[in-house]
Amino acid sequence: MLYRIAADAVVLMHVLFIVFALFGGLLAIRWRWLIALHLPAVAWGAAVEVFHLYCPLTPLENGLRVKAGDQGFSGGFIEHYLIPLIYPAGLTPQTQLWLGAGVVVINGVVYFCVIRRHRRQRNAL
Repeated sequence: MLYRIAADAVVLMHVLFIVFALFGGLLAIRWRWLIALHLPAVAWGAAVEVFHLYCPLTPLENGLRVKAGDQGFSGGFIEHYLIPLIYPAGLTPQTQLWLGAGVVVINGVVYFCVIRRHRRQRNAL
């Protein structure tokens, strides 16, 4: 039972990391210190998609599931959990490029707003 809970916790961490990589820049508008955590998360998230890298959380979850007596899964986290919801037909290399580009574009817009806001505040002084 403990291994199953740990595997579920890894899935939760994975989801939270993905959400943070996509939208954590919005938190940086309020708390600028998060930029130091968010930019590496964006770089990793985009690199995983663009270069088809394997996230280390996936084998960790699989190992915990096997120890719990469950069956692990093949492929990555996104293919197993998210793609069936978002892209039922499957994940293609082109789709992964779009996902990686989406991470960069979304955060590029957010950081443009963060920088612009910071400059306005600085000029107002």
